Amino acid sequence: MDLRIALVTAREALALDEDMPPLRAALARAGAASDSPCWDDPHVDWSGYDAALLRSTWDYVDRIDEFLAWNERCAAQTRLLNPPDVVRWNTDKHYLGELARAGVPVVPTRFVEPGMDAARELDAFLSAAPGGQGGATESPCDEFVVKPAIGAGSRDAARYARTEAALALEHLRRLLAARRSVMLQPYLRRVDAQGETAVLYFGGEFSHAIRKGPLLRRGAGLVQGLFAREDIRPRDADAAERSVAAAACAAIPFARPTYARIDLVRDAGDLPVVLELELTEPSLFLHHAPGAADRLARLLVARLQAEGRA
Repeated sequence: MDLRIALVTAREALALDEDMPPLRAALARAGAASDSPCWDDPHVDWSGYDAALLRSTWDYVDRIDEFLAWNERCAAQTRLLNPPDVVRWNTDKHYLGELARAGVPVVPTRFVEPGMDAARELDAFLSAAPGGQGGATESPCDEFVVKPAIGAGSRDAARYARTEAALALEHLRRLLAARRSVMLQPYLRRVDAQGETAVLYFGGEFSHAIRKGPLLRRGAGLVQGLFAREDIRPRDADAAERSVAAAACAAIPFARPTYARIDLVRDAGDLPVVLELELTEPSLFLHHAPGAADRLARLLVARLQAEGRA
């Protein structure tokens, strides 16, 4: 095996990463050796790898500046996938505004920035003031979500009823006091029955889709640990979902990423809208889609061979 690939993880995440065993096995079948180093291990020589593939670096949220700086250092030593410019763009969900301006349907989002008046912003959101920065005009909602613009695994995200505005305001103020940008979104209740649809692309090509059960439950409190546990099942994405996912992929302002996961929910009109793009460290749910691990492994090996790394 001439190629050596780092499947980059975090200490707490390695034992939780269900994609790691099938991907390592698929890479071996494709003729590449792989290791699972932690991104923040100072003893790793990244130049010893032909590529480093971000996989389960799920602890980056609380160390975002450190993580972004590491991305740059790693990319100076080897081929980092996805590359630093993609990671920097994708780890901040202000990208939803860019997608909306490109005509991609997204969950309506109002961003509240540190220094803004939290009470006034929340009141404007609940009063259905137009001009939400996430795309479609905001509309009245009985339930809504407060979450940070830089976040993962549903951490620091919570669902509130309109009657719980005081609790939501406390949550909003706490995030702003920590100098974090915050998102206000209507809770699209069809997700309770239908869940989310995650559409997976490898190298810009559709691979598979899965169903994710609803995560945010009223009164459940904030997520403890790296991420919320999910109910994952195979799903066939329908034509409308495939169309929105393809539009979201096409709107990514970079070359086709090695992997992309587009998470979709249904709005009040039963139309799919983008909840988020996952281009940094998404679970790929490889064991739910026969052949998916081999597709990704072959793509990686073929790209590296084309670059003359083998």
